[in-house]
Amino acid sequence: MGQGVGRIIQSDACVAEGAAWLAAQDPRMARALEQVGPLPLRRKSDGFDQLLNAIVGQQVSVASANAIWGRLCDAGMRDAARVAQSTAEDLRALGLSQQKARYAKALAVADIDFDGLRNASDDDVIKTLTAVTGIGVWTAEVYAMFSLGRADVFAPGDLALQEGARMLFDLPERPKDKALRQMAMEWSPWRSVAARLLWAYYAKAKTREGIR
Repeated sequence: MGQGVGRIIQSDACVAEGAAWLAAQDPRMARALEQVGPLPLRRKSDGFDQLLNAIVGQQVSVASANAIWGRLCDAGMRDAARVAQSTAEDLRALGLSQQKARYAKALAVADIDFDGLRNASDDDVIKTLTAVTGIGVWTAEVYAMFSLGRADVFAPGDLALQEGARMLFDLPERPKDKALRQMAMEWSPWRSVAARLLWAYYAKAKTREGIR
């Protein structure tokens, strides 16, 4: 592994190990874990198509994103070379907005070394991905978590994580990005498992309380 690459989450056992560590550090984490049960692995493949899929899903419903993604796949647009050779009009005809067509083209010509990212430090992964137009910090962090399996990455800009932290830690208001990033330092080296736990806790609370 490359310098700066920490623990990689590869199995349910890795997630369980991280969850047990978090529960031992903080009784509130332990309480949340008791309520939500075993946490999901949520590993995905890595590469161009995963980031393109993330772009497709930005600010649209899951159903809309799935429909557009299906059309892109049918047209062979999961491949960077195919997207690079296409026109914005081609991509818009498949359902992408003008802005997302521009983002897709930018990603396709960015020439990211996806194999190399597997051995890059977390910081370098985020830096490389966010240099591409249309890839924000949240998308880069989620890619690092689930496509690369990084155990110690967090996404403090995520509203569900903010709300989950507010409820679990009984905070007066939802913590903003900077405050939650600081809180998450205490969950290192298992911050991505903490994210899984907070997402699960938020989902359960949302179902129980009817949060909209």
